[in-house]
Amino acid sequence: MRSLRSRLLALWIMLVVSGATTAYLLFESFRQTSDARVARSEELVARACRDIADRYQFFVSGWSGGPIDDRLKHEFGTLVRTALVNAVGVEGGVWQADIGSLAYAFPTYEGTGPKTDLPAAESDTIREVNAEALRSGRPAIIRQTGRSQVLLVQACPLRGPLQGVTAWTMTRTFTAEGPAYKQLLTGLAVLVLTIFGSALWLARVLISWSRKIALIEDTLGRGKSGLVDLPTLPRTGEQELDRLVDALNNTGERLAHERQRATAAERLAAVGRLSAGLAHEIRNPIAAMRLKAENALAASDDARKAKALEAILHQVGRLDRLLHDLLAMTQASEPKLADVELSSFLKSTLESHRELATAKGLSLKAGTEDQRRPLPQLDPFQMQRALDNLILNAIQNTPGGGRVCVDAVRQGDNLLLRVSDTGPGVSEEVRDRLFEPFVTARSDGTGLGLAIVREIARAHHGDARLARSDSGATFEIEVPWRPS
Repeated sequence: MRSLRSRLLALWIMLVVSGATTAYLLFESFRQTSDARVARSEELVARACRDIADRYQFFVSGWSGGPIDDRLKHEFGTLVRTALVNAVGVEGGVWQADIGSLAYAFPTYEGTGPKTDLPAAESDTIREVNAEALRSGRPAIIRQTGRSQVLLVQACPLRGPLQGVTAWTMTRTFTAEGPAYKQLLTGLAVLVLTIFGSALWLARVLISWSRKIALIEDTLGRGKSGLVDLPTLPRTGEQELDRLVDALNNTGERLAHERQRATAAERLAAVGRLSAGLAHEIRNPIAAMRLKAENALAASDDARKAKALEAILHQVGRLDRLLHDLLAMTQASEPKLADVELSSFLKSTLESHRELATAKGLSLKAGTEDQRRPLPQLDPFQMQRALDNLILNAIQNTPGGGRVCVDAVRQGDNLLLRVSDTGPGVSEEVRDRLFEPFVTARSDGTGLGLAIVREIARAHHGDARLARSDSGATFEIEVPWRPS
């Protein structure tokens, strides 16, 4: 499914292509109009040159020739003016190869007076075109294109008693003026203001929306590890986006409220399960102590009474451990964070269990990757207690000759502490309830060790879990590397 961004981008491309095509068509239309004007001007100078030739033929008919003097040049000038009087914008004259200009006239010149001087800037071009017409014996034309005008010079040979004589005409076609040029400028101005203006505006909207959507995505993606609540999104200033932002913020508030209610309900349920488990755990030692006390009272043998008292003390010790672990789980204090050097931390943690592991024939191993700066921050006392519970469970559940490994690695912005063993693993029956209070597979366990591990991990804004492994059991504690 295409995104709104891709659709807006496609619309922007269509606007740019449409604008470029329209601009090309305007230029092409103007060019064709200019070409048509140039063609009309070529026809005009050619017809004017023929008019001079026709009048020259009439002038020299029946004349056998004579010297080229001022009188003859004056008559040639009158002839040229008469021929060009209706050719607006056309100037011309009569040219002789050896002498040069014999006559020149520009009767439609719009200056302050009649123009009688041969244009000096175009004299070389006039000479060149007359020489070409004289050499080929037919009309010749030269076209010179400038930035704003096209210069057209036409020459045609004149037949008569005088040798090397040609007629020439010249005009300028201005391509950067006139109605077509004004229409081009108007069209381009409208095009820039509408299509290209719309494209620029759409590009600005597209970039602005992309940045604001990226800001929303970045704000939503900056959630801390373990954070359930939606972050409060800043308003963007765009009406449509702000409606979405307000809806998300309201949804986040409702989710936070519902999460609090769910957490309270979960706590009540946990209290219920804890109370039921606690009643069961306390009732069994009390029943055993009552039975032993009754037997001791009924017995007359001092040895039997002493044995009963020892059993009662054992059950009292069991109750003491139960209450100690229960208080540790329910009265977890806020972690006192400190920088921890992982290698020495893991080694010191393992060292307290080395004697028990050796007595059971197990090997202990600690491993960590190269230490990174900055150091991770955690409560070393609480985290060591959590690892003690996991290591003790691993030692108690691993048969002789096995191995218990503890390692620490960094994964992104989190610290992963892992305790694995080569024991039989955890049965599927208790896997889903493993971290609940009083769930244990050992007859001598209180079932609170893993619950304490989870509470310590959550106090560090992390979590504890049983990881899937091919053999043995692997427990993981994942917490932020440096909590914010």
